[in-house]
Amino acid sequence: MSTLIKGGTVVTASDTFAADVLIEGEQIVAVGQGLSGNTVIDASGAYVIPGGIDVHTHLDMPFGGTVSSDDFFTGQRAAAFGGTTMHIDFAIQPRGATLRETLDIWHAKARDKAVIDYGFHVAITDLPDSVLEEMPRCIEYGATSMKLFMAYKGALQVDDMTLFRAMQQAAQHRLLIMVHAENGDAIDVLIREAVAAGQLAPRYHALTRPPELEAEATARAVRLAEVAGAPLYVVHLTNAGALEAVRLARARGKAGQIFAETCTQYFFFTRDDLAREGFEGAKWVCSPPFRSPYDQEALWQGVADNSLQVVSTDHCPFWFQGGIEGRPAGKELGRESFAKIPNGCPGIEERMMLLYTYGVRAGRISLNRWVELCCTNPARLFGCYPRKGTLTPGADADVVVWDPEARRILSAATLHQRTDYTLYEGWEITGAPRVVLSRGRVIVEGDTWTGEAGAGRFVHRRPFAP
Repeated sequence: MSTLIKGGTVVTASDTFAADVLIEGEQIVAVGQGLSGNTVIDASGAYVIPGGIDVHTHLDMPFGGTVSSDDFFTGQRAAAFGGTTMHIDFAIQPRGATLRETLDIWHAKARDKAVIDYGFHVAITDLPDSVLEEMPRCIEYGATSMKLFMAYKGALQVDDMTLFRAMQQAAQHRLLIMVHAENGDAIDVLIREAVAAGQLAPRYHALTRPPELEAEATARAVRLAEVAGAPLYVVHLTNAGALEAVRLARARGKAGQIFAETCTQYFFFTRDDLAREGFEGAKWVCSPPFRSPYDQEALWQGVADNSLQVVSTDHCPFWFQGGIEGRPAGKELGRESFAKIPNGCPGIEERMMLLYTYGVRAGRISLNRWVELCCTNPARLFGCYPRKGTLTPGADADVVVWDPEARRILSAATLHQRTDYTLYEGWEITGAPRVVLSRGRVIVEGDTWTGEAGAGRFVHRRPFAP
């Protein structure tokens, strides 16, 4: 049986043209005019784009005495309603665990729940010689990217020796190193001083993690990667100083080695949001924190000039009012001190709609650049292109029929993420998915969900290629 997406405008990272898309089984078999199929999806007046890929998510993740509120069913369903048909989550290594054991823990979380395709990065927190020697086996495991934390002292942070050794190993085996770049040692001092001084409100989360400490750590990671000869991907970059470090490295001839992403929320909020009345600012507590309007403009420029290659979400939702009605604990854990607020925000569903509305329609990025940032570059950088991230014969039929004139009001009451708030409550967007297909199966049609738990598959990703 075949499916024909008919009468739309196909948009890829490089081209925009009128064409039909023919799907047989799970794959695209033709893109062109005059095609026919058994089932027809009307795409008139709409764009036909590759499904979005979010390469930075945290589903069912233990953190700070609780767990993120979306699991692999609810989080992926929300992603699909927003036009995302694949994501890559972080499998965080428990102390003493091998990388294989770490991945097995996260595979179990996804099993029987996944509704779209997914991959895993391995977040390394413990690197004895045995784990260092195991790193090349991650090619066999299909998880060819490793994240190391330069922050969260005493919990996830590694020292520079550990980071550099991992980079050296990655350089030899075409593994992509990812870093959370903040100076965790200096941040730990600032947090301790703030707490001792009784400065406990949510706004002190941002004040104790200043942008200079992200910029310093980014520059340090870039230089270490250059010495090691390793490819580097800086996650959730938030400010002009950190962006400068990446831009300078790429200008030094490292454009095939040094990469960075930002996240949707950093375009729209500032540290002032953490100072909202009462405890409301806790909703905006994430790391790195929100910055200034100047930094927002720098990020828009970064995605426009390719200094930033990807926009992801760092989707890490917690209940604002947790610990009731069967909910795990949430942001309320930090009512007495910002240092105990679970770090993270929801956003997996809103990403592509917000970037279309405030990026494409506002003239900040082109339609093709939107597809490149949200779909194609993620697939290229993380070893699953052209199977994912494009519309071409032989690719998986992860396809979104995008209605450019659809209007919606974003609200926690109507979004599908399992949390009791969205940062974008009441925001109006223009442009949203009409139909979403995952490997040829319609899983979203308007407001209707037709996906199935367990239908999503693990994507075995290839080693990094410059």
